[in-house]
Amino acid sequence: MANVSPAFGPIKPSQKQQVLVDNYLSFTDGTNDFAQQYLPEIYEQEVERYGNRTLSGFLRMVGAEMPMTSDQVVWSEQNRLHIAYEPVTVATNATLTFVLDATAGKNFVANVISANDTLVVMDPATGQELKVFVETSTDTSATLATITVKPYTQANLHSNGSVEVDLTGKTDLKIFVFGSEFRKGTADGRERSITPSFTQFNNSPIIIKDRYVVNGSDAAQIGWVEVATEDGTSGYLWYLKAESETRLRFEDYLEMAVVEGELVSGGSTLANYKGTEGLFAAVQSRGNVLNNFSGGAAGLTEFDSVLKNLDTQGAIEENMLFVNRSLALDIDGMLATVSDGAQGGTAYGLFENSEEMALNLGFSGFRRGSYDFYKTDWKYLNDASTRGGVAVAGIEGVLIPAGTSTVYDQILGTNIRRPFLHVRYRASQADDRRMKSWITGSVGGAYTSALDAMEVHFLSERCLVTQGANNFVLFTASA
Repeated sequence: MANVSPAFGPIKPSQKQQVLVDNYLSFTDGTNDFAQQYLPEIYEQEVERYGNRTLSGFLRMVGAEMPMTSDQVVWSEQNRLHIAYEPVTVATNATLTFVLDATAGKNFVANVISANDTLVVMDPATGQELKVFVETSTDTSATLATITVKPYTQANLHSNGSVEVDLTGKTDLKIFVFGSEFRKGTADGRERSITPSFTQFNNSPIIIKDRYVVNGSDAAQIGWVEVATEDGTSGYLWYLKAESETRLRFEDYLEMAVVEGELVSGGSTLANYKGTEGLFAAVQSRGNVLNNFSGGAAGLTEFDSVLKNLDTQGAIEENMLFVNRSLALDIDGMLATVSDGAQGGTAYGLFENSEEMALNLGFSGFRRGSYDFYKTDWKYLNDASTRGGVAVAGIEGVLIPAGTSTVYDQILGTNIRRPFLHVRYRASQADDRRMKSWITGSVGGAYTSALDAMEVHFLSERCLVTQGANNFVLFTASA
């Protein structure tokens, strides 16, 4: 067949429908246009190579969300019931002194020891102890207390014999009251009355925002790839995917912001911002931290030290462990070193005594001492785009007590039970700021302005309340 002149570009007619060197447009050489007659084999759906990419769900599993109407949430926590002071110094052979300081959570802010009280004086360094009778109790200054004592079993604090306790020069003793003793016929009672006090904590909500924008032309354009996202969005409009992922990412931020949040303090130069106290900051400040958990037989000893510390706190029987892969393997290795009887017997009370329910939620249980533990992986600590995928992870897991605590609700005016960990968000009859989303512009069904685009806005105002942080344990790792 004769060539047609002039030739239209590189395309030349052919007697048969076949691919020739002069009638085929390469799809990948950058010159393809509307005359392309052969399409590649396209997989319409994206491959979900990272699985479910969302990270939220942790707080829904362990806590609750409740509204509030203020810029600040304030709660009170009980102090200890019994009287104890440390560190205590031996001033003379009959005198003990101690600083009045409650910042470490060990001492009262006032001297409440009275004459005729009976004390146990303990030396943590040697394990020795001495029971003494209080003769006088005075305040040397506003911050220093002095008591004169007489031991029950030896002459004085400095006595040193074959069976006696020598406390000469000791500066790190602990004392606690175990009772009192009065002579017959005495009229006077205890000279000091104890008024209970509480420790008050507070936190402030932060405003979290996000936005997605698509212009009208792109909203009306279809693509070859079918959209498929974690929330079920589907179709061939690419902006649907972008809008959906913005929403999913914002929902993750709602949790991540109150887990990682920090208060503005120290030498920060941030102006007009307060920050918020997140879970990690609260536990590091008011809870317990275990660094470089070993796993295996050595890990069992370290884990038992956690149990002993829990005994000194609330001694809450059921606890949940949210851990990364490294710590999960360390705990599994620790359990492998003990017999089945030592690690079994978990009642699964948290899951209506159903082991199947616990396993369906991703928890495995074990019992150690008088405590039940439910362990599960925390995706947030494993994800490479957050705390996972680094050689040394600063935070490997957290132990959270199960159950609730009794607190006074200022809105309801009564005592109610709330989870130790819960989110407070701003809401009133006028505006609910738990999770707001709205559309502006002139695209996508919104006709609020002349802007030829669709703007999707997201907003929330919230903070986390970590009550009884002394019952939490943060597992950390360092180089």
